[in-house]
Amino acid sequence: MLNPCDAAFVADLAARLPEGTLRPPEPRDLTEPRGRWPGRAGVVARPAGTDQVAQIVRACAAARVGIVPRGGGTGLVGGQVMPEGPLPLILSLDRMTGLRGLWPEENVIAVEAGLTLAAVQQAAADAGRLFPLSLASEGTATIGGNLATNAGGTAVLRYGTTRDLCLGVEAVLADGSVVHGLKRLRKDNTGYDLRHLLIGSEGSLGILTAATLRLFPQPAASVVALLAVPSPAVAQRLLALCEARLSGLVTAFELIARTGFDFLAETGSGLRAPFDPAPDWCVLLELGLPAALDPQVSMAALYDEASETGLVLDGVIATSQAQAAALWALREAIPEANRRIGSISSHDISLPLGAIPGFLAEAGARIAALGPLRLNCFGHLGDGNLHYNVFPAKGRRREDDEALAGPVKRLVHDLVQAAGGSISAEHGIGRFKAADLERYADPARLAAMRALKAALDPAGILNPGAVLRG
Repeated sequence: MLNPCDAAFVADLAARLPEGTLRPPEPRDLTEPRGRWPGRAGVVARPAGTDQVAQIVRACAAARVGIVPRGGGTGLVGGQVMPEGPLPLILSLDRMTGLRGLWPEENVIAVEAGLTLAAVQQAAADAGRLFPLSLASEGTATIGGNLATNAGGTAVLRYGTTRDLCLGVEAVLADGSVVHGLKRLRKDNTGYDLRHLLIGSEGSLGILTAATLRLFPQPAASVVALLAVPSPAVAQRLLALCEARLSGLVTAFELIARTGFDFLAETGSGLRAPFDPAPDWCVLLELGLPAALDPQVSMAALYDEASETGLVLDGVIATSQAQAAALWALREAIPEANRRIGSISSHDISLPLGAIPGFLAEAGARIAALGPLRLNCFGHLGDGNLHYNVFPAKGRRREDDEALAGPVKRLVHDLVQAAGGSISAEHGIGRFKAADLERYADPARLAAMRALKAALDPAGILNPGAVLRG
């Protein structure tokens, strides 16, 4: 049983910490991007270093006070807000933004968890290197949050998820002990890998305070194209062609449905597809190339072959950085347009690549049978991750069809499970998918997860209710 973060606890903790470490909660501490679930807290702790994090965690462990870790607050599954239960302490790492080390010759950087993803990218670029993790929220999202959720983004096809980009972590466990794991090694085969256990645990097994991350040489050139394709199945054939002709050089391969462009127009974004009319399906393709390959020539050759074989119906190839940014702006604006339209049910799913066309056909037909709903499917087709979102008909509001939210989610997740996919591809579980995890996870895996939680956090103070319900 947890105790609330009440005035007496806050006063006692404040006496142990430097002045200014604690402050009252503000509205920005208690919100999540979708605005559906309000958080609660007794105090916000803003430690300046790992030692202070450990001190705060030890105090919370002794008093059995829950801790909700918070990075940039951009997560979409409620891991950063606690709507119910005894008042927790929010642990913000926004003061821990140090650059611990940079070794360009090793392609390694060490950073504290409160540094934003954009700042990590810039530090790498300043050293002539690339940190390839890329998200729409990178200006706000922190590297600690990216690691805690094992964020994906647009470049997973080429570089992997955040887990694949991490060499070592420093973390504070539930008893206040510190795991000193900031190694720069590609190989370390000394038993259980706590790094991979903590990454993706959403702060439920430990508080990530710093990490060593992999860097890469910057591509000599890049080129972006928006290509109209006949169907998702043909888009997959296009991907196979891209990888056959330019193996290892495809940075992003994004699928966009026409509904996404419709929503951009409907919400007055000022953005529109460079086709009239917009095609049913498009692919946003980015290549990152070595100096030996001319970007325009490489993309044009790919386009010509794809067009001749019926894989591409039309296309626009960016000839400048500004044009490339404009094409990416179309893709990155779709989530905001979705938010403004208001989905009935949103799904962050992954599927085996070969199962995607069949899933889209069956899910679309079954959802249509529920009523005049709209689908907006987009996402990282290259790694099998789709954002499959269901909306009310034009002229209706989300609230009008709220009763369909449960059946739609169940239908989508059941089909994903049957196809051997995942109900969470890159956003994590948080609090809002914890019940779904219980329903769809392998029983033995779920039992092992509960055993790990009990071993590492026996009092249940770390992000209570996130990932695993109490």
